[in-house]
Amino acid sequence: MRELEAAGLSAADVDEWRARTPGAAASFAQARADVCAYLARGTDLRARLPFRATRNDAEHRASEALSARLDDARATFLRVHIDDVYRELTDGLRRPVRDEELVYAAAERFPGLTPTRAQIAEERARTLPEKEGAEIAQGLFLSYVLASPRSGAHLVWSMLRPTEAALERLEDFRATGVADLGGTYLERRGSAGYLEIRNDRHLNAEDCETLPTTETAVDLALLDPEIEVGVIRGSVVSHPRYAGRRVFGAGLNLTHLYRGLIDYLFFVTRDLGYVNKLFRGLSSPEHHPDEPEQTTEKLWIAAVETFAIGGACQILHTVDHVIATRGTRLYLPARKEGILPGASNLRLARSVGDRFARRAILSGLEFEAGTPHGDLLCDEIVESSHELELAVERRVDALTSSGLVNAAGNRRALRVGAEPLDVFRSYMATFCREQAVCHLSPALVQNLERHWNAHERQL
Repeated sequence: MRELEAAGLSAADVDEWRARTPGAAASFAQARADVCAYLARGTDLRARLPFRATRNDAEHRASEALSARLDDARATFLRVHIDDVYRELTDGLRRPVRDEELVYAAAERFPGLTPTRAQIAEERARTLPEKEGAEIAQGLFLSYVLASPRSGAHLVWSMLRPTEAALERLEDFRATGVADLGGTYLERRGSAGYLEIRNDRHLNAEDCETLPTTETAVDLALLDPEIEVGVIRGSVVSHPRYAGRRVFGAGLNLTHLYRGLIDYLFFVTRDLGYVNKLFRGLSSPEHHPDEPEQTTEKLWIAAVETFAIGGACQILHTVDHVIATRGTRLYLPARKEGILPGASNLRLARSVGDRFARRAILSGLEFEAGTPHGDLLCDEIVESSHELELAVERRVDALTSSGLVNAAGNRRALRVGAEPLDVFRSYMATFCREQAVCHLSPALVQNLERHWNAHERQL
């Protein structure tokens, strides 16, 4: 490999590493030992190169060549043995393991297959332009897990279980009807649970601070037997342009993204976690992959004001009723950002049709509540915030008048017809790989600097 030697790496060390290239193995144990040895040696070679920000052209080429060969080795191993790996990490599929725990357990038991917590901590300390790309291995691993019907279904089930944070707070929430979680606020009013996204500094954008609190709030709403329907909305903000108004959400916190504060796993945890819980509810305590879905789910209303951008707009695809004030912007800026817009590629077309979905995702088409195209994403349009409050109250009454069992059953049947679990699992297998590459690509950095002036913005 001349590009490695051109970057100053020892020819003898490179030849020794190439000699370790895994071949056909007689057993899982042998394949495991071979690939881990190869990955460890290749990772050591890559670590001898300067940091990304200070590399010359030859060193960049060497780093890319090493990364490609390491990822090829990972993919070759996972293509054959992903179910063996997953069974070991989940005690034979008997234990629910969330995505974060899963990738770090893989790093411990299969060294080199995914980055360690220490390696990701080092990445987190770098801005997006400076990152080394370690998280791509996480995306590759999760992609193969989800591509496996057996392992992938188990991971989806695991991510639909209630979080420990929610279970710890449940008794208190049931007693008080209030959960002030910081980035998210949940309050029970009668038979409805009102969930507010609260990130005033960033116009209710989502980031690694709001993600766990939002999932906890969704879990609590689904676990509380007194709540029959959930209402999700953004809080009132103080930004001079929108002071005193509710903002449904500004999508991903792009400033945090550029500063390196949003891990790749944010995207996976979000769409396998609370977003999928809005859509599917909580999974049953036992995993029964060959049986009809057993979920604890409720109806959800989105009360949308001012704008729903990016991730906030993605939420509209998962709820049962959308009420918006006229003129509200509904927008997926995927083209300008350079990342995948969650599960919108899977779900948006069901509301607006294939052509409009492609124009929205690939060409930046915006929707506006109160227009023919925008109304495809909405069920009701109102003229003011006051009218929105009244419309929400009416809709809560209407949705709960026939009983929760009937509503949840119809909801479940509609979802199974529109998006079977295997369709979602397969989509997320593609999402995990593609989002990892997009998240760590130079194109994303350039887009954030060009369209967002991210390099000039302060935290």
